[in-house]
Amino acid sequence: MAVDTNWSGRTEKQVLDLACRIIKKSSRESPADAVLRQELRGHQVLAPGVASRVSRAVFSYYRWFGWLEKPGSSPGFVKLALQLADNFAKEPEKFSDSELITKAVPGWVSKEMEVNAAWVRSLQNEPGLWLRARPGEGSSLAAELGGCEQFGTGQLGSTLRYFGREDLFRTSAFHTGRFEIHDLSSQAVGLVCDPRAGEFWWDACAGEGGKTLHLSDLMENKGLIWATDRAAWRLQRLKRRAARAGVFNYRTAVWSGSAKLPTKTKFDGVLLDAPCTGIGTWQRNPHARWTTTPEDVDELSTLQKQLLVNAAAGVKSGGRLFYVVCTLTNAETVQVIKSFEKDHPEFERLKLHNPLRQGGNPCNELWMWPQEHPGSNGMFATAWVKR
Repeated sequence: MAVDTNWSGRTEKQVLDLACRIIKKSSRESPADAVLRQELRGHQVLAPGVASRVSRAVFSYYRWFGWLEKPGSSPGFVKLALQLADNFAKEPEKFSDSELITKAVPGWVSKEMEVNAAWVRSLQNEPGLWLRARPGEGSSLAAELGGCEQFGTGQLGSTLRYFGREDLFRTSAFHTGRFEIHDLSSQAVGLVCDPRAGEFWWDACAGEGGKTLHLSDLMENKGLIWATDRAAWRLQRLKRRAARAGVFNYRTAVWSGSAKLPTKTKFDGVLLDAPCTGIGTWQRNPHARWTTTPEDVDELSTLQKQLLVNAAAGVKSGGRLFYVVCTLTNAETVQVIKSFEKDHPEFERLKLHNPLRQGGNPCNELWMWPQEHPGSNGMFATAWVKR
């Protein structure tokens, strides 16, 4: 998206002042996206289009943070970041690979994962807005909303990328539960799980329920899904989303991740979308590039190993276990897998197909890189069957 040069002087000042206020308040403990939402809620009388311009200004600042000499929360730095974003959108070839690799991400990242030019370039693009329509309603929803592009056919016909400018949360289609905001790679995870109507599933780290709702749609609202999370407030949001979508084949419970499971039920499928550093989301959440540390990688890798062992206890014989993270570090992916398989020989690795690719050979580990599908998050997934 190009910088909007048709601002009035008053509008530009309002956008830059509010963006600087948000940047000044943002920190590791107060992520920029959360501060942004809070500030925008407090300015409900903003002129049309100002909120989206403020959002773009804040995220551009962090996306181009490495190019700012002695960066600070001043309008000049925000304007420079917006100009860099505009230049990159128009002429990306003028930014060298070495410059991008050096400035777009912190230096420690290369010790944890492969840092290549294609990945880093994808991070500097602005993210896409992905929708998941209810089954069979992709085409009709795209026509109703306008500004939509269907990603594929079949089950992927429900996946839309939205290019319009309308506030989707105000549409009747949203309020009647006809779609969810759901990243492309996250939608792929649901398709990889391939749950069947009538099965019993456990979404162990369900958060606010994006994948729970997708599993339910794939199960035709039949069977049962246990949705758990360590935060009760996230489960409350899940309930509100489920009510809007007409999803009722689920139960919720708070689960701390301990060996004490929320139910004695053994499941046909367990999905562990584990807490992680979120490096796969750095295009969408550029502030996290500068607040995440190598210590976070180590700490979360330890937590992931514990969660995987505990969640595996809920899988019945012949059932499947899925491990998913929206990060790409070795410590949070392959090292977690090796640790689990060393002590759990009863779990046999499954071959997975990438639903976002046509053809292709099945693989043990599914890596979804954002440069492969522009505008989407990076994601890692693997799975086992319990013998």
